[in-house]
Amino acid sequence: MTKNLHTFLDDCYHKFNTPSFIEDDPISIPHRFSKLQDIEITAFWTAMLAWGQRKTIINSANRLFDLMDNAPHDFIVNHIEKDRMRFLDFKHRTFQPIDALYFLEYLQHFYKQHDSLEYAFAQFLTANTPSVSEALIGFHNEFFSLPVAPPRTKKHIATPASKSTCKRLCMFLRWMVRQDDQGVDFGLWTNIKPAQLLMPLDVHVERQARRLGLLQRPQTDWQAVLELTENLKRFDPNDPVKYDFALFGLGILEKTGQIPDFY
Repeated sequence: MTKNLHTFLDDCYHKFNTPSFIEDDPISIPHRFSKLQDIEITAFWTAMLAWGQRKTIINSANRLFDLMDNAPHDFIVNHIEKDRMRFLDFKHRTFQPIDALYFLEYLQHFYKQHDSLEYAFAQFLTANTPSVSEALIGFHNEFFSLPVAPPRTKKHIATPASKSTCKRLCMFLRWMVRQDDQGVDFGLWTNIKPAQLLMPLDVHVERQARRLGLLQRPQTDWQAVLELTENLKRFDPNDPVKYDFALFGLGILEKTGQIPDFY
């Protein structure tokens, strides 16, 4: 069974990890840019907005970066207080203008000191750190270290310390760290290893993981993320999160009634 499951997951990974995946997925937003900082800013903010229908997420992200004149890094670093007025009408579900204003505050503070957002995560890791768990905790604490941080905004940046699955942050790290020849993930960050990544656990991935016996924990929490990732490491210890494509893709097929034969 394990060998058959491995083959099945690899087949699904190759089926969905193709350039055609990009068009209808939020990852299409950072793919519009070529400058490293523009890619990581748009990837990060789009990932933080990634709940709800994919079309709605993409529309909201496009609207957000239009407000930055589609030059996010330049805008983040050089904008002045009055330029933030244009964000007072930006909303995406529970993401409100006050949240957008603080994201601008933090990102400007960060990019005036560092060249790449990678440092905000990688500073908490070594080559021997088993996973990005400590990086997510450290990033959350640093993100909200500014004295003007609104308490309500904390719900938009998850942390393992609260037992959250941190789905959106895990997805963002997958985008930035994973590299292969398919061109979906960017692979621009090199101080975090693909082997350290953890699975983005959304409803589609969770449902398929449970059906395939890859997830037994009844709660949908951080321990479930660790369990699923460990089980996927049996098939590829150096790149377990590549199976996000397989499990997410199976979830999409289920919605259209196209469940593969393995089931």
